[in-house]
Amino acid sequence: MVRIFNHYLRRRTIMQIGFDVGLIVAVLLLVAVGQGVATLQALPVAASHGLSLAGFIFLINSATGFYQPAAKRSLTETCARALVALLLALPIAYALTALLPNSLDQGGAVTAAAMLAVSAVVLHRVYASHVANPSQGRSKILVLGAGATAQGVAASLRAADPHAQIVGFYAGSNETEIAVPQEQLVSAEQGISDTALRLGVDEIVVALTDRRGGNMPMRELLDCKVYGIRVLDVATHFEKNLQQISLAHVNPGWLIFGDGFNQGAFRSAIKRVFDVVFSGLLLLLTAPLMVLAALAVKLESRGPVFYRQERVGLNGAPFFVTKFRSMRADAERDGKPRWATKNDDRVTRVGKFIRRTRIDELPQLFNVLGGSMSLVGPRPERQYFVEELIEKIPYFAVRHSVKPGVTGWAQVRYEYGSTVEDAAAKLQYDLYYVKNHSLFLDLHVLIETVAVVLTGRGAR
Repeated sequence: MVRIFNHYLRRRTIMQIGFDVGLIVAVLLLVAVGQGVATLQALPVAASHGLSLAGFIFLINSATGFYQPAAKRSLTETCARALVALLLALPIAYALTALLPNSLDQGGAVTAAAMLAVSAVVLHRVYASHVANPSQGRSKILVLGAGATAQGVAASLRAADPHAQIVGFYAGSNETEIAVPQEQLVSAEQGISDTALRLGVDEIVVALTDRRGGNMPMRELLDCKVYGIRVLDVATHFEKNLQQISLAHVNPGWLIFGDGFNQGAFRSAIKRVFDVVFSGLLLLLTAPLMVLAALAVKLESRGPVFYRQERVGLNGAPFFVTKFRSMRADAERDGKPRWATKNDDRVTRVGKFIRRTRIDELPQLFNVLGGSMSLVGPRPERQYFVEELIEKIPYFAVRHSVKPGVTGWAQVRYEYGSTVEDAAAKLQYDLYYVKNHSLFLDLHVLIETVAVVLTGRGAR
């Protein structure tokens, strides 16, 4: 993992993006030079057009999920995503090279090369997802511990990336209850540092069930760090590898003395400018869609087009959120708040569509312009549920230290949920966002939101 602006990205993802950018620029440059254009003359134009095209390809590949692990994705689904990517990328490649002025294109060769390059990029993403060695470029991880905690760490790693390279488990000196299979245990004849060097380990995750009584080999772990091996505790492991703050392993001291939770005035001002500019643009772009949605809601069932409800916002202050109505007007006729559930029978036919495509959330852009919400942040909850969740889930109130969002890290990382357990699972992603939020992470969330809408992932 590589940390960029407080957010962790997989090295493999960065390598994939770099390959895509380099391929497009190199093809344009080689074609231009092949037509007799001097290299120094061709380089600026090829770089400007190539980087512009690569930027669009990055957005398309991100939106179609090509930079995410594909172990659970079938080849048919990957090919369908590739077709969508090509339908978007080829017209853009044509427009950037054929319609924009440049001094290199002779007989449309550069235009053809650009379209060929983006096709090669998309096809390579299919190859990388299903043919290439999936373990290539991944860190080798040694888990220090062999109890239930270590087993949970391994399960979380494999759930996030089934090809994670866990080289084995090194049992602590005082561990008596071994939970992992015997064949996965690493011999403890050598110390942890010598074992890590012998196995070529890149990272050690300390997951000892009991750290008392000298069970923690501090000196040897320090040696590992001096040798360049990363050493992580369980809470940091979850933050780094799964982009979440694990409620089961975090403690107040880790949160207080660690980095993050930067809520400075400059950051707030930048986020506000970002929210106003992008929400205004989105309102202009989606205005026709919102008009159609309003007509569909009105024609299908009696009741108001918009649904307004009080939610809890920044620092616990109440505000009214606005959405397109997706349920029957009498959805809570008994006056008792209820969680919305998957396949909820209160949802209308139009409501199912606008909820699945997130069109029902678009009126919240007016909340963003008004300042009660942000484009990205934890989703706002009703006061009735907030009071219940604060009592049952530790650190739940921390999510109110930033403005609620139209979309959020939890929304793009966790399937739709409607229970206290789901709320706890989503809080782990919300805490990660609150701790590490930045403009870079906001852009990442917005791009992944497009992928969620296109694929229907987490449909409600």
